Amino acid sequence: MKVASALRCRWIYAKPWNWFSVFREQRRCEKQADEFLPDLWLTYHTYYKAPDILGPYVSRRKKIPYVIFQGIYSTKRRRDIRTGPGFLLNRLALARAEHIFSNRKEDELNLRRIIPSDRVSYVPPGIFPKDFQFDPNARIKLRRLWNVGDAPVVVSAAMFRPDVKTEGLSWVIRACGKLFAEGTNLFLAVAGDGKQKPFLKNLAEKYLPGRVIFTGKIQRDRMYRFYSAGDLFVFPGIRESLGMVFLEAQSCGLPVVAFDNGGIAEVVRHGETGLLTPLLAEKPFIHAIHTFLSHPRLLKTMGRRAVEYVRENHNLDKNYLKVDQILRKIGQFKT
Repeated sequence: MKVASALRCRWIYAKPWNWFSVFREQRRCEKQADEFLPDLWLTYHTYYKAPDILGPYVSRRKKIPYVIFQGIYSTKRRRDIRTGPGFLLNRLALARAEHIFSNRKEDELNLRRIIPSDRVSYVPPGIFPKDFQFDPNARIKLRRLWNVGDAPVVVSAAMFRPDVKTEGLSWVIRACGKLFAEGTNLFLAVAGDGKQKPFLKNLAEKYLPGRVIFTGKIQRDRMYRFYSAGDLFVFPGIRESLGMVFLEAQSCGLPVVAFDNGGIAEVVRHGETGLLTPLLAEKPFIHAIHTFLSHPRLLKTMGRRAVEYVRENHNLDKNYLKVDQILRKIGQFKT
């Protein structure tokens, strides 16, 4: 395998001053293909904001199969003058692909409107569970560091960006603050960093003073330790496409509380591995958190189910076998 290009295509069609770079990159990729002799071209993610403008061209010129992982098709984008060109370029790429893999059911359905069914495959989103396992020693060490004793610890994680990420964390802080004010014993640990950190710290001081631990940014290969120290993972996931944090937390044995929107229902099984509440509905959201914190046995039961659920349904070691089989067939790889 060889990475063909690092060209950034986000809004490229609206930046004519970069078009020469595109032509130059196309030529470079052609030359690279002559040297590397690839069996196929695989593009990861193409949609209206960042349509693939290299793969369709180079694969056609070099007569090699063209495949897309996570292609997205949305007709509403064609009606906007700002996104129309990107919609058309993306549609051309999708139509050119010999096969498209989708890790969202909604995207799969949309793709089947324009692509023959035998050229579209659904691959459930996943993680490598071995990278996210409960660590009892990390739990002891971190809880001692946080000085939380035996109190339940709600954990949450997101980038502190001025968008739905910070909005989501604000929901968590306010919800936990109201529960604590009503007598629920809890701590909140938040992993992440960014420009909105002062805002979130002020919010924490207002709603949950002395009870919020901001850990800073944690490297992904260390997040299993953070999850292991908690008892419940809470993050609304406002307009969340999928959200790998939900899978990571469940893999470490944590039930989830989130909004039932976007693609979250594809990675959290409501009533079995977590509780999903209506979008932006405060009372159900707070009630779901309280339900878990007031029923330790439910926490443990759903936590065990969460681990089993991820390993069975969202295990990339298993799910990518399907991708591998199709790619080998298309590229005529030798097994």
